[in-house]
Amino acid sequence: MHDSRRTRLVLGVLLIAALALITLDFKGSASSARGAGSDFFGPIEQVAHDVSDPVTTLFDSITGGPSSQATISNLQKENAQLRAELSSAQLSDADEAQLSRLLQLAGRGGYRIMAASVIAAGGDYSDTVTLDIGANDGIKPNETVLNGSGLVGTVTQVSSDTSTVLLATDASSVVGVRLAGSDEIGEVAGTGKSLSGGGMLKLTLFDSNAVLAAGQQLVTFGSVGDSPYVPGVPVGTVVSVQANAGSLTQTALIRPFADFTTLGVVGIVIQGPAHNPRDSVLPHPAPTVTVTVTPRSTPTPTATLSGGLSG
Repeated sequence: MHDSRRTRLVLGVLLIAALALITLDFKGSASSARGAGSDFFGPIEQVAHDVSDPVTTLFDSITGGPSSQATISNLQKENAQLRAELSSAQLSDADEAQLSRLLQLAGRGGYRIMAASVIAAGGDYSDTVTLDIGANDGIKPNETVLNGSGLVGTVTQVSSDTSTVLLATDASSVVGVRLAGSDEIGEVAGTGKSLSGGGMLKLTLFDSNAVLAAGQQLVTFGSVGDSPYVPGVPVGTVVSVQANAGSLTQTALIRPFADFTTLGVVGIVIQGPAHNPRDSVLPHPAPTVTVTVTPRSTPTPTATLSGGLSG
């Protein structure tokens, strides 16, 4: 280092002056000396501040100084808002499609509905969903709930702003149904697996001699006063018929029309149809039951599908 002796001398003088000021301050007689020290060291401190301030500012911007933290916080809020708006737009597209199908089904059936969104799913021991409308919107227990594909369930509990819906697939759910294309009636019970992706239903047909075959469709039979179920809502399709030798009833597995794992927009029927829509709301051609008579005049029932929608 150049001029090392001179540098050491300057540092020594500064050190002696500092020690002298400390000693005077300790003895309580350094007010004037402290003023002199300020006059002496002030320019040095100012130079040090002028040099270090840009570095400190840069360091704060890197390590998170107060102003930097505020900027980062604002950017994070803006980013979160943009993400929320994007998700909302994407959800709205899906909801719009579901709402469109729902309105078409309700129109064909003559159901007056109030649309709602599913905001929660699942219960402790039951297959349920929670909707974002309740008593303040005029919703009451024992009202039918459907979506653009068919039956979803029935309202069981209502708070001021929300409603609880027991899904048709819940093990405690029982719905009166009718075979499309005929007057054969029965009941459909849930199996309690809808939220885990199963969601099959079990049909019990009351007439053991009625035609029952895979591919047949079911609609709600309707309750007295349309509560809890209005008539004509599509329920599902027969997947397989179970053998029950000697039984007075027939049973079958049913695949529901509604997908209970993707519920978004649903409709609560607040007023039933003026006339029973029968099979006109079914999404696919309803089967027409025919009977073929053999030479021995022993009726051998068969099921065929007829094209077109009735009604």
